[in-house]
Amino acid sequence: MNDSVLPRLGVVVPTDGRVSVPRLSVWSEHATALWLCLLPAGGNSTPLSEWPMALVSDGVWSVESAAMVPGQRYALRAEGPEGPTHRFNSERLLLDPYGRGVEQTSDGVWCSVVVADGFSWEGVAKPAIPLDHSVVYETHVKGFSVLNELLPFPVRGTYAGLGHQVSIAYLTSLGVTAVELLPVHAFVSEERLQELGMVNYWGYNSLAFFAPHNAYATREARKAGPSAVIAEFKTMVRNLHRAGIEVILDVVYNHTAEEGPEGPTTSLRGLDNASYYRQDETGRYVDVTGCGNTVNFGSAAAVRLVLDSLRYWANEMQVDGFRCDLAATLGRNGDAAFTPDHPLLSAVVSDPELAGVKMIAEPWDVGIGGWQTGHFPRGWSEWNDRYRDRMRDFWLQDIAKARHDGDAGSGIGRFATRFAGSSNTFAQDRGPLASVNFITAHDGFTMADLTAYNVKHNLLNGENNRDGTNNNNSYNHGYEGPSNDENIERVRRKAVRNLLGTLLLSAGVPMLAGGDEFGRSQQGNNNAYCQDNEISWLPWRHEAWQHDLLRTTQHLVRLRHENPALRPRHYGQMDRVIPQASKMEWFDGSGNRMPESDWNSPLNRTLQYVATSTPEFEEFNRILCIVHALEDDTIVTLPRFDGVTSYELLWDSADEAPRPNPESYGQFAPGTTLRIPGTSMQLYRALS
Repeated sequence: MNDSVLPRLGVVVPTDGRVSVPRLSVWSEHATALWLCLLPAGGNSTPLSEWPMALVSDGVWSVESAAMVPGQRYALRAEGPEGPTHRFNSERLLLDPYGRGVEQTSDGVWCSVVVADGFSWEGVAKPAIPLDHSVVYETHVKGFSVLNELLPFPVRGTYAGLGHQVSIAYLTSLGVTAVELLPVHAFVSEERLQELGMVNYWGYNSLAFFAPHNAYATREARKAGPSAVIAEFKTMVRNLHRAGIEVILDVVYNHTAEEGPEGPTTSLRGLDNASYYRQDETGRYVDVTGCGNTVNFGSAAAVRLVLDSLRYWANEMQVDGFRCDLAATLGRNGDAAFTPDHPLLSAVVSDPELAGVKMIAEPWDVGIGGWQTGHFPRGWSEWNDRYRDRMRDFWLQDIAKARHDGDAGSGIGRFATRFAGSSNTFAQDRGPLASVNFITAHDGFTMADLTAYNVKHNLLNGENNRDGTNNNNSYNHGYEGPSNDENIERVRRKAVRNLLGTLLLSAGVPMLAGGDEFGRSQQGNNNAYCQDNEISWLPWRHEAWQHDLLRTTQHLVRLRHENPALRPRHYGQMDRVIPQASKMEWFDGSGNRMPESDWNSPLNRTLQYVATSTPEFEEFNRILCIVHALEDDTIVTLPRFDGVTSYELLWDSADEAPRPNPESYGQFAPGTTLRIPGTSMQLYRALS
């Protein structure tokens, strides 16, 4: 399929002045007939009229109809051959894969809706935040604001709520540069959940790749129809952009809501099952997603569908980036093998219509060869699961082992590698910004729960606690769940501060899970995908310790912005000067160069790390970070370093909150001996 010579798919209202009749184009290689069905507004699914579509080129069917105006409901019918790989049924109404609005008829059938073009962006452009300055905040459109009593009630839990001045003021005060939104493509709950009376709260079950999810719009917009929903979404984006905050969408292209072969047929399966879904010659689905079906990216039609969807959201909706769910699936060829030079993975970062768009991969799926962290092409960043696991182990599991066995089991070497940008995972030409560092995400324990639970508590999910991972790398510090022991709670709070400090001071792109900045808990649930309630929603009434933790997070984000040595664009090399790289040097607790024997010794859990920036666009900067990861206090001697006259303390994780007076932290000469509290971090600026 050569999409450069094919008609534009979906509904098109030409604007060249020569043709004024709207046109619908749909792709199906195997169909023998297609019909456009016009449906009544607000009524059932009985068509008002049907229009046969003509095969115009290379699997593209088209029809023109003056009735295709904004607000018009429509659906498709498809007829085709029988056979094990086909699912044609000419009686079934289907969604247009390129439909930009979706609704349900009064009898429960999904249909597409023609939407209005045009929106005033009021001169507000994309913020275009450099990747090295990015701090990503992962959140859920509804869950972020639904409990925020500072918002007007009608906008809580909506696009308008996230784009409201109250929400934006909070995000701006936090210092994040982007919100990464859990799926906002139109989605439905799986049939199994519906039978249980539950819902898919997260939204990883896409119904349509071009339409925003109606339920996240205000009641007023939903009542007005899909065009109003789109306008509300765009207004949210415009308001966030005006405040300098980017919008990244978590997109689910690897599978669809049609589930397994016996699941609902709403669109792709009925239009061309043989082309859109990965299956063998017997029609058995080859499922590498664990969700019942897998979109076949050995098919040029599937590749074009995703590229067109990305272009639409990036340009028409002005979205700044995408995090691709189970992205290894997007790189599987016709033989289902992952290849980094897959046409889709390559096109995404070379397409001029996607220039400047941030692309982030969740670099795995559940198929053979599914773990691909570090293997995506240049131009992609990736969720770094090795970073997540190492940092959890270092501050939690290793501490538990040391407390119970007297031996932490590992030294500081692997921590240092991840802290410095994971050069053992990402190629030199990709650099540290290929790593999206995270310790928590929507999937798994919250950061507070990592310090309070040893095991998952998912009984409310209705699967007898079988769902969710058992590999949490967490430590409850001696008691499972909330504790009345202030000593336990104090140590837990410090563990959270160490995790936050590690995340926000590491080389790479940090991603903070919404609510971790103030210690949100999910009561030990590590798979809250079906909890559309206060387990998942962000609480906005905070205790005193949560206010302290929020101030700590704000302080750390600000320190990251102020110190470019913390956020290099490239890996440094000892034998050459590389602009926008940080020269990294390592010292032991005595202030001496770290000896090789100490890197992996479990007896050595103390590190002094000096990072020196190589300026190109910012001022020269040098920092010292001290990490001590055993529970007993230790003594360190600040390293003597050419050109450094003193070290200015900027942050100490032993403090419950940042000190109100920056001068109170103090300055210390090289060679000074200091007592460092057990399991803590300190950040200094090196002064000349």
